[in-house]
Amino acid sequence: MWFRKKTQRFTYDKENKIPIIKASICNGEQVAGFKDVHTGAFEEIMLIRDYADLVEFKERYGITGDIDKIY
Repeated sequence: MWFRKKTQRFTYDKENKIPIIKASICNGEQVAGFKDVHTGAFEEIMLIRDYADLVEFKERYGITGDIDKIY
């Protein structure tokens, strides 16, 4: 209650990678990560189970605004 855990700030290559949520059509599983603009390769970072996980991902990497989803 008194001591809030600090979220560690991470960085990513903003020129060559964009944040993406990869969602499964079958079971609805969502994974947050980064997609390379040039190669199209997806780097998985964390599993998104609920809205709190999404907020944590955005805070951890300093992302503002909406994140695109790919299926």
